[in-house]
Amino acid sequence: MTRFQFLLAALLALCSAGALAAPPATLRVDLQHGGDATAEHYALERVVVEPLPWPGHPQRAIDTTNRGSQKFEVADAASGRVLYSRGYSTVFGEWRTTDEAKGLQRSFQESLRFPMPDAPVRVTVFGRDAANAFAPQWSVTVDPKALDVERGVPAAVKPIAIRTSGDPADKVDLLLLGDGYTAAELGAFEARARELSDYLFSVSPFKERAADFNVWALARPVPESGISRPSTGVQRATSTGARYDIFGSERYILTLDNRAFRELAQHAPYEFVEIMVNGETYGGGGIFGQFSTVAANNDWRNYLFVHEFGHHFAGLADEYYTSPVAYAAADTPTVEPWEPNVTALLDPARPKWRVDAATPVPTPWPKGRFEAYQKQYQARRAQLRAERRPESEMSALLREERDFTARLFAHAPHRDAVGAFQGANYSATGYYRPQLECLMFTRSETFCDVCSDAIGEIIDLYSRAP
Repeated sequence: MTRFQFLLAALLALCSAGALAAPPATLRVDLQHGGDATAEHYALERVVVEPLPWPGHPQRAIDTTNRGSQKFEVADAASGRVLYSRGYSTVFGEWRTTDEAKGLQRSFQESLRFPMPDAPVRVTVFGRDAANAFAPQWSVTVDPKALDVERGVPAAVKPIAIRTSGDPADKVDLLLLGDGYTAAELGAFEARARELSDYLFSVSPFKERAADFNVWALARPVPESGISRPSTGVQRATSTGARYDIFGSERYILTLDNRAFRELAQHAPYEFVEIMVNGETYGGGGIFGQFSTVAANNDWRNYLFVHEFGHHFAGLADEYYTSPVAYAAADTPTVEPWEPNVTALLDPARPKWRVDAATPVPTPWPKGRFEAYQKQYQARRAQLRAERRPESEMSALLREERDFTARLFAHAPHRDAVGAFQGANYSATGYYRPQLECLMFTRSETFCDVCSDAIGEIIDLYSRAP
């Protein structure tokens, strides 16, 4: 018997003995979310009963964190009582800020997962209005007993228990989903999954909260090693559809095949997923409440794994602003962003997070010297990619950039203060970050205090009773 089977058997035994109530099934609503830069719309694709029980905490059904570009609520259709809610973000939400969205409509898949209800429910999707508050956008009635509700098929592969801390209902369940691994490479996938899991729990605040997590690993072998990287002519058939070059960004890895991803992930208990792709080229991505990705063989995999998980797990914004990206934020924001670790500083007298009285707002830092170096660095980085130089040369350049930044910041004023440092969220002037250095800004090994608190809030949402 595998550790996974043992854990499920133990849980079923407890349920049958009356020690705890049997968890409900997991219901998944798959949507199409489309539009362009100025309009969006939703359509129901299908409703699926997943093969494993709901892994969530029974007393933490309502999300009060105000995270995400979207939110969904599940309400009893008869009484209107809200049974479940969660904030999340979307691939469509990023795509609609690209140049392509100005002249083209596209549709992207996404999923809403919640405990199986006893009766029909009304599922409502909310988006952000002009004031950045949630407003209803679309709704649908879902009858869990309807004839067209699909049932998940038995698993062709079984998950591996990487870290077992207890009942999934009381823990955050993280699934490491492998893609691009052949049958002969599955052992390497498991070893890398254990390595990355260990690294995650060496980084605060995950280190201090490791006992609140279960970690699972799952991979379905593919015929040919690796994933697609269209910019270099590489095409691969993979199990989740993950690939490089999303939205034309050479380092951006996502899957646009939500169905393939979900049909594989549903065979493990999960609330969060990081897709580990079998690739050496620097890259990754993260969508809050959906999934994150990491190039698992890159020299910077530890940093990439944790940084992208920060996006997916806690809705943390990127704090860097000198690297080119396919999507964009406003340079002159008129509303406060929902992300917990960036601010538009619309009222400097009332900052978004607690700032010590001795710290000036905005907070001085060596911004000019940093940007002058970054201009040269980004040009060298682009040249390496254009010339298709070996990945080892890119890794060396990244180390050089990290070391320069560490020297520059070592004796900077307000080095360890929580303040409001201009430059964040892909904007040199419009947004501010909480501290001089953070894993969401540079390739450092620590989160700033504000990011740490934001991560802790999500851990509590999934692992502790209110």
